[in-house]
Amino acid sequence: MHTLDTAVGSTTAVRQREPGRITWLLVAPLFLWVAAFVIAPTLIMFVYSFCERGTLGGVVFTFTLANYAAVFDPTYLQIVVRSIFFAGLTTAICLAMGYPVAYFIGRASEKSRNLLLMMVMIPFWTSFLIRTYAWVTILKNEGLLNSVLIQYGLIAQPFEMLYTPGAVILGLVYTFLPFMILPIYTSVEKLDNALVEAAFDLGAGPLRAFSKVIVPMTSPGITAGILLVFVPALGLYAVNDILGGGKVDMIGNIIENQFKGNARNWPFGAALGITLMVAFALAFWFTGRRQVQTQ
Repeated sequence: MHTLDTAVGSTTAVRQREPGRITWLLVAPLFLWVAAFVIAPTLIMFVYSFCERGTLGGVVFTFTLANYAAVFDPTYLQIVVRSIFFAGLTTAICLAMGYPVAYFIGRASEKSRNLLLMMVMIPFWTSFLIRTYAWVTILKNEGLLNSVLIQYGLIAQPFEMLYTPGAVILGLVYTFLPFMILPIYTSVEKLDNALVEAAFDLGAGPLRAFSKVIVPMTSPGITAGILLVFVPALGLYAVNDILGGGKVDMIGNIIENQFKGNARNWPFGAALGITLMVAFALAFWFTGRRQVQTQ
């Protein structure tokens, strides 16, 4: 009997090992892609961050910490703080607007749910740049919004909206709102109504049931949405260039200028990029730790 159990166990172990090898072969292209286009460029950028800028904008391979010291220069530190504030404000607005929408979609009927999800996905059918430039037409002094406000007598003269911090926040919220709605919707869809009804039966009011039952059960979607909004909003520069008009600099604009603009200081741009990557990693670690603690 013991021999039979051993043979069965050995056969089971062999069967378990074979899918593992096949799995490694299937995911090998993914690992190669990550190594070639994520790990290798990151290592190159890391090495560049300790180099010096050449006379013609090239890279002199040496070792210096001057680039990282320049990151904490008051001028650049102010831009970093502004970028964090804008990204945090964008995330908060997206969460406040996106959670009710995601909850409504998640609790809707299946037919209505598919239609509402399609409406959320419609912006992705158009180029990101086209959608951003459309806001220029809407927000400029002679644009659609000012024309409507003047026509109805709400304002006497055009209101300055374009090339302001408010326009940048508006563009960021418009861009990343679907990235907050979709993960929260996934968590709401799996929400167990029996637990919510049990909370009401035990005397909890709507606010208490929402804060003590619904929010904890949908926290994975909230965490994913916060990461999907905050991290790219912190480094995005296209919205700032188009809707901010170069008047509202964020860290993404500074990095772009170091590699493509007039500055041509690749080592300093690499140091900024590495610093931003470390900030991303810390944000991911912090949110992951908070989620584990809440569980």
